[in-house]
Amino acid sequence: MIRAYVLDAYGTLFDVQSVSAVTDAAFPGHGEIITQVWRMKQLEYSWLCSLMGDYQDFWSVTRRALTYTLGILGLQPSERLFDDIAEAYNRLTPYSDAAEALAGLTGVRRAILSNGSPAMLQALVGNSPLAPFIEDTISVDPKRCFKPDPRAYELVEERLGVKPGEVMFVSSNGFDIAGAKRFGFNVARISRVPQADLAAELAGTGPLSASAFYRALRTQEEALGYPPDIVVTSLSELAAPPTQGGGREPISAAPR
Repeated sequence: MIRAYVLDAYGTLFDVQSVSAVTDAAFPGHGEIITQVWRMKQLEYSWLCSLMGDYQDFWSVTRRALTYTLGILGLQPSERLFDDIAEAYNRLTPYSDAAEALAGLTGVRRAILSNGSPAMLQALVGNSPLAPFIEDTISVDPKRCFKPDPRAYELVEERLGVKPGEVMFVSSNGFDIAGAKRFGFNVARISRVPQADLAAELAGTGPLSASAFYRALRTQEEALGYPPDIVVTSLSELAAPPTQGGGREPISAAPR
């Protein structure tokens, strides 16, 4: 029996691509490449810090990733402009279906488990329309590691008092889906970029955009042997029961 829905924040409830308005305003013509490289480096640095045993909270990681991104482009912002760009991660736009979806998850615990630092998550959730629907916002910070480290997922039971088998974990991030499934959660994948559409885009004859490259690396299910239990195309489908030929898509038992 599912007693808690635990959702990822970045890329699942909140659109990380929404920083593009800030990056493009700061450096016109460079917004797309900054947005994509920044996010990829942000994730890469979180994993490198975990592997090196050198934990730095997600705000530090986010700022270091921005420093790298602007540096490779030869862009030199003032300290104030740099801070303004970094702050965009505390003002991400929620996905349009997020509030309604959370409101529809009745009779269960509703929480966020995120790599974000406590201060980042307080700003992100507190200033959004999602706050009334979230019972607990859990940062990985007390474990001093980042998802998909199993220690990060332990926080769910510690904070909510639910066993892994009683949790439906929701994410759009492939690494997070694999990590949560490996840990023992039931997992729902939000598939916002259909594989067939991505394949058609990548098969085009023109040069790939930075956004297409990002979608190829970060929006699909990882081939690590830990598939999700259900796949939905939007958060709004989470509250709907599985249906034949629509709604939630059960994972096939066939090899993937």
